[in-house]
Amino acid sequence: MPIAHNPTTLAVLLPIIVWSLIWKGIALWKAARRDQPLWYIVMLVVNTVGVLELIYIFIYARRRPDLVEHGRAPDF
Repeated sequence: MPIAHNPTTLAVLLPIIVWSLIWKGIALWKAARRDQPLWYIVMLVVNTVGVLELIYIFIYARRRPDLVEHGRAPDF
């Protein structure tokens, strides 16, 4: 039996795929709205099962653009 037809494999892969697509969509949307094409391209091409997307959303997307442009760290 091919691995794609194994019910256990599908039961494991389906939630991972859904998880990844949700976070990737949110992160890509935020990167596009913030005019950050490098982040957008990297997240579009690299698949990290949502890890890179979560890092972007919760660390980089929360930074204020005016502080990042001047090299100052944001106050959390």
